[in-house]
Amino acid sequence: MSGTEKTKAQAEQAKGKVKEAMGRMAGNERMAADGRADQAKGNARQAKEDAKDAFRRH
Repeated sequence: MSGTEKTKAQAEQAKGKVKEAMGRMAGNERMAADGRADQAKGNARQAKEDAKDAFRRH
C-alpha cells in the first residue's frame, strides 16, 4: 500500500471515529451517521489498496 493512500485511509477512519463519538455525545444522530460513513470510506480505501498490494505481490 502506498504510504500516502495508507495515511489517507487511516485519517479518514480516525476522523470518522471522532465524528461518530461527538455525534453520540451531542445526541446528533446525523453527525454520528456521517462519522460511520467516513469510517466506511476509509475502510474501503484501505481494502482497495490492500487488494492492489496483493495483486502486485503475485
